[in-house]
Amino acid sequence: MGFSAGKRKSRDEQDYTVTLASTAFPMDDLSDDVLERVLSWLPTSSFLRMTSVCKRWKSTKTSKSFNLACSQVPLRDPWFFMITNDSKSSTFVYDSTDNNWKNLNHNRNRQDFIPVASSGGLLCFRCSVSGGFLLCNPITGSSRDLPSPISDDNSKPLQAVAMTALTPSSYKLVTISGEAPNLCFRFYESDSGSWSKELNLVKKNDGDEYNDDNDSGTVYFLSKTGHVVVASNNLQRSPSKQYSSVITVKDNAETVYFLSSHGTIIACDLTNRCFTELPKLLPPFLEYSIDLVECNGTMFVILLSEFYESASLRIWKLENQSWVHVGMLPPAMSHELYGREGDINCVAGADDKILVCFNTSPPEVYCRYFVYDLVAEQWSELPKCFKDGDAVEFVSALSFQPRIEATV
Repeated sequence: MGFSAGKRKSRDEQDYTVTLASTAFPMDDLSDDVLERVLSWLPTSSFLRMTSVCKRWKSTKTSKSFNLACSQVPLRDPWFFMITNDSKSSTFVYDSTDNNWKNLNHNRNRQDFIPVASSGGLLCFRCSVSGGFLLCNPITGSSRDLPSPISDDNSKPLQAVAMTALTPSSYKLVTISGEAPNLCFRFYESDSGSWSKELNLVKKNDGDEYNDDNDSGTVYFLSKTGHVVVASNNLQRSPSKQYSSVITVKDNAETVYFLSSHGTIIACDLTNRCFTELPKLLPPFLEYSIDLVECNGTMFVILLSEFYESASLRIWKLENQSWVHVGMLPPAMSHELYGREGDINCVAGADDKILVCFNTSPPEVYCRYFVYDLVAEQWSELPKCFKDGDAVEFVSALSFQPRIEATV
C-alpha cells in the first residue's frame, strides 16, 4: 500500500523516532516476537512509514504473528474514506490520528462499484449492474467478490445494506428489501460463505409496546427526504448513501439502522421478524435533511432544519420512546448553511466522533465538514483537501479502522 500525506510528522512518530535514536533502547536486540508487539501498537500510518527503516521492519507487514499482534490492539483511531459526487474517483482518507489527508493510491478499476458500508478495517462496495458486493481492505488493497444474493422477487427494491465485523477475519452483511408493509431481509456470513434465505417482516400491532432494551436483533430505518410535507424524494441522495445504514451489537443483539424514503423511523425486530414505527423528530410541515450514525452501541440522529431564517444542525438519540438532545452546531457556524438547500451525510468513528458532511448540488457546490466529539461536547471543522492545487469536494464518507490484519 502506498499513500501520500503532508510533510508534518505526527507526535507519535516524532516520539518514536527519538526512541529509535536513543542508545538506551537498542531495537536490534529485540526478538522478532517482541519487536512485532512493539510495532503493532504504532498508529498505522506511522508504522507504514517506519517500514522503510530496514528490511527486518518491512518484513513484519507479511508476518502472521505480526497480524495476530495487531488484532490484539482493541481500538484504532478511525480513518474517514471520503466519497465524491460520482462515488468513484476519490481515494482520499482523513487520518484522525495525524489530522491530515492521505491518498491511498489504490485504483480499484471497478467503475460500476460504489461504496455502501464499512465495519472494522473493511469497506463494502456494491455493483450497480449485477447487485454483487465487493469487500476491500483499503490499507492493504486486498479485496474479495461476494456472490449476489438471489431474491425470490427481483421487483423488491433494496432499501439498506449494513455490515459488522465480528473479528478481523470474519464479518456479516445484512440487506433489507421491499416496501413497507412488505419488508424482508437476508444476511451473508463470511464464515459460511453463503447468503441466508429471504425472511419476511410483518408490521407489529400499534398497541404493542416497543422495548428498546429487548434481547432480539432489531433493525431501524429512517427516511431521508427534503420535503416531508409530501413525503417525497425531492432531496436526492448521493449514490453511496442510497442504502446507508449502521449496525450495532449490544448484549449479543444486532441492531441495524438504515435510511429509507418514507418519512418515518421504523424499528424492525429481526429475531421476531416484525417492525413498528417510532416517533418523529419534527412536525411534517418543516423541511429538513436527516441522517443517522452508530457510536458505541447507540444510534444517533443528525438533523439539519431551517426555521425563522436560520439553520440548525442538531444531534439526538432515542431513550425510552423519547428523543433526547445531545448536541448542536454553534449558531455562528450553522447560520452559514442557511438558504443553501444542502444535504447532510454523516458517519461516526470508533473514537466517539461524528463527521457531518454538508454539501449542495451544482451549479453552486458548497461543502463543509464538521466533527462533533461526543465526550468533549465540542465541534471542529476539517480543512479543505487539495489535489494538484484544486480543492476536492466530498459529499459523504465511510468510517473504518486502519487495520493491516483485516482480511476479506
